[in-house]
Amino acid sequence: MFKMSAPLVNKMERKQLQFVAFNSFLDAGFWHKLSENKLDVYGLDESKKEIKGFYFNGDPVGMPCRMNVEFSAFDQNDKTPQRCLPMLGELHNTNTVDKFKECDKKEMISEAGKKIWDSIVSGKALDTPELLATFLLLTFADLKKYHYYYWFCFPCLCPSTDITFDQEPKKLKDKLTAEEMEQFLQAYDTFQDAHPTYQGFFVAVLSKGNIVIEDVKHMNKFENTQEVYFGFCDPSNIEDYPGWPLRNFLMLISYHWKGDLRGVNVLCLRDRSRDGTRDISHSLLLSLCVPDIKNVPECPKCVGWEKNEKQKLAPRFVNLSASMDPTRLAASAVDLNLKLMRWRLLPELDLDLISRTKCLLLGAGTLGCNVARCLMGWGVRTITLVDNGRVSYSNPVRQSLFQFEDCVKGGMPKAEAAAEAMKKIFPGVNAKGLSLSIPMPGHAVPESAIDGVKKDVETLQDLVNSHDAVFLLLDTRESRWLPTLMAAEKQKIVICSALGFDTYLVMRHGVRSDTEGADPAPLSSYSSIPGDQLGCYFCNDVVAPGNSLKDRTLDQQCTVSRPGISYMASALAVELLVSVLQHPELGKAPADTSASDEHLSKDFVCPLGLVPHQIRCFVSRFQQVLPACKAFDKCTACSKTVIEQFRRDGFDFLRRAFNDPSYLEDLTGLTQMHQETLDAEVWGFSDDEECSSMEVSSS
Repeated sequence: MFKMSAPLVNKMERKQLQFVAFNSFLDAGFWHKLSENKLDVYGLDESKKEIKGFYFNGDPVGMPCRMNVEFSAFDQNDKTPQRCLPMLGELHNTNTVDKFKECDKKEMISEAGKKIWDSIVSGKALDTPELLATFLLLTFADLKKYHYYYWFCFPCLCPSTDITFDQEPKKLKDKLTAEEMEQFLQAYDTFQDAHPTYQGFFVAVLSKGNIVIEDVKHMNKFENTQEVYFGFCDPSNIEDYPGWPLRNFLMLISYHWKGDLRGVNVLCLRDRSRDGTRDISHSLLLSLCVPDIKNVPECPKCVGWEKNEKQKLAPRFVNLSASMDPTRLAASAVDLNLKLMRWRLLPELDLDLISRTKCLLLGAGTLGCNVARCLMGWGVRTITLVDNGRVSYSNPVRQSLFQFEDCVKGGMPKAEAAAEAMKKIFPGVNAKGLSLSIPMPGHAVPESAIDGVKKDVETLQDLVNSHDAVFLLLDTRESRWLPTLMAAEKQKIVICSALGFDTYLVMRHGVRSDTEGADPAPLSSYSSIPGDQLGCYFCNDVVAPGNSLKDRTLDQQCTVSRPGISYMASALAVELLVSVLQHPELGKAPADTSASDEHLSKDFVCPLGLVPHQIRCFVSRFQQVLPACKAFDKCTACSKTVIEQFRRDGFDFLRRAFNDPSYLEDLTGLTQMHQETLDAEVWGFSDDEECSSMEVSSS
């Protein structure tokens, strides 16, 4: 039998031992990480998750008995802060507040208590004492409002009878001299250095001149004559009242050693630093009478749900919306609906790719404003707008990024005003506006303007090079020619949208695999046109783009259309880009068409469905078709001939295209094709005339 101090307190006068409960302390970073995991990892999964916390046995007087859970709680490999004790935990996060309220708390704590009891009975807790100090965390996260409901549980087993004092509590300084306490610290540090994680439970011999610290499982190696203490790191700093971890430790002691002990000596180690010097003199020495639980047939009762601020057994609530940085709050809120798509509908949706895509919007008018807003809705973070116009009084009612104030005093530049409006809507967007004139075929460049036009061309080329996707949202046909050529040469994704009065076109340009490679295979060999063989906006034209504003009346110079059409076309333009980005082949995705009903039953390669080449809508009939066309080898914008000439001659080639209306047709062979067509018509007409004459004469 181990040597224990003789009891000095009469059995009838014994005072019941009471424990200081843990106070949970949750860092704000934990809620941010939980929100992130809920959106990106857990989704609708309500299964329990392993987390961890820690406590400290060196807090100054007046501090509560804290258990900390921080941002790193979800990383099991993250190291516990120095001289802190790890606590293993389980997170139970519910999908609804009703589920949070209705969760069976008794069942949860009973299950946790059973695990602790099993570890004690099996002896597993002797090898891994951390199993005695665990916690549960029940949560519900309202990610729209950043409201969080939570309830901690620190499960502890209760013996059938009270634990009482055999003697009045003492301080360690009443037992050991200053020199002996220094020896204790050296032995304690050596013990901790021998373990990969800080140990919260140990056994210690506190004999004169002989201080030994060992693992709990080595208790039986001490001799009967030695004065042995069961030690634990005590997070409490209240005099005479030990902290919560002692409760389950005493159950372990009672189950394995009660028959060999007349009483139980406990060292409540409180390792406090004062002015850079460690002080353990205030640590408690307890002599306790612990009931024997060796023959208890079943798991004892388990308690441990934390009380709230009003000292009631109820959950706690935290509102982080006011404390969060508004910009970060906006960014999280913008992504919320997108990430919710992945919970049930589209688990494979690649939102990071969409967010990283840099979009260049050429045109900041009716289409440009609506496309920009829709891109922000999809989480695109980098958007550059280009336009050379100013906001006029007719714009705000149709162009959704402008207000009346943008029109006064001559009007704000459209591109800059649109970019500023986007930042007001969502400060997290990297929006830039640039006033720039795009040189066009059919609009001759005089000698005096050469330097300015050349600079505009260089600026546009830099913009195309630095972005991933280009939207052609310009008013005139010829203004789309130069960006189409530049994007084709750099193999960029191009989305083009054009409006009529009650019709609109949305299309993507083909992304060539190798503009200097062999000619594409004949169309008949494809079940659908591959993405690298699709035509551009100009591939259906047999004439070069020219000055479309020459000799036009006001209604012909302006885009006159039904007001709702721009919203429809803009939305489909953005949706087409997103579908392209989600396809495994990206810009080279084959074109889906409405030519057959086979798409209704097939499994789509793109998780979002069809990826068409063109979307043409006739609003007067509320009809929509999905045609596709192959790239034209004589196209004035994307053909191999034009791209090679552009690469070879650069601005000199562009200048000829701007100044000479027939140059592009001559270069691509359209002029020759026109002549051959005319010759065929003439020969056909001659044959018809000869037949008619023969018929007359025979009659």
